[in-house]
Amino acid sequence: MQPMMPSLRDPAPSRLRYRMQRWMLTPGIRLGLRLGVPLALILGAGGAWLADGARREALTTYVDAQWQAIQQRPEFMVNLVAIDGAAPPLADHIRGIIPVSLPVSSFDLDLEAIRQTVLGLNPVQSAQLRIRPGGVLQIEITERTPAILWRSRTGLEMLDETGARIYRVATRASHAELPLIVGDGADAKVAEALALIDAAAPLGARLRGLVRIGERRWDVVLDREQRILLPETEPVRALERVIALSEIKEMLERDVAVVDMRLSERPTLRMSAEALQDWWRIREINSSGQ
Repeated sequence: MQPMMPSLRDPAPSRLRYRMQRWMLTPGIRLGLRLGVPLALILGAGGAWLADGARREALTTYVDAQWQAIQQRPEFMVNLVAIDGAAPPLADHIRGIIPVSLPVSSFDLDLEAIRQTVLGLNPVQSAQLRIRPGGVLQIEITERTPAILWRSRTGLEMLDETGARIYRVATRASHAELPLIVGDGADAKVAEALALIDAAAPLGARLRGLVRIGERRWDVVLDREQRILLPETEPVRALERVIALSEIKEMLERDVAVVDMRLSERPTLRMSAEALQDWWRIREINSSGQ
């Protein structure tokens, strides 16, 4: 009788074990087991620790204290405001209105809010802000350039070439070098007014200013109470035409009170009262002599 041979065990894993091994070899599962599980345990422990209100308050207080300590470090403190590009009176005014109480941490400065405050001043055309090393808040100002004076019902104001207000002026004599415009709505037509003033350069010192009529057109005011009434459209061309005629026939040197160019096809001259009286007197003398 032959001895019974022992049964050999099948070395292949079972189907379930095979699937588990393949699943464990998946990169995402391996990463999850290596990092996800420890992270979940840490978060769980942290959540359990923060579930206590007293602990949360203590942690918040600690974090705030550390952040305040960082903000108040000397290298982050602003101790000086430097203003470049502004006249001394404007620079002093800017220092007085910016919402900054020195010394202050640079973390507490809202540079855009400060910039908008500075831009709200009429004389300021543009402003740039930055914090320089050494704790200096640098404000670089570009002031508006005065171009013209505007007399309105509220007083006399200095405007730039765009019509933006700069300063209120006490007297005309204090800025005699600037041309003058008068009337409601004149500030909205500064560019056109400056073009007329350039065109009137041949008149020299005779030009006294421009008057806006009905917010529609301009009158050019000269010395000797002479006026040139310009049309609503192409006023510069009409003024150049008057100046050309005057240079040829010395029209503005005569006893003419008004040159009316409102109808370009039919310019009209109006004599002064004295010249008109002389004309009537001469006519009466001629009539009586006949």
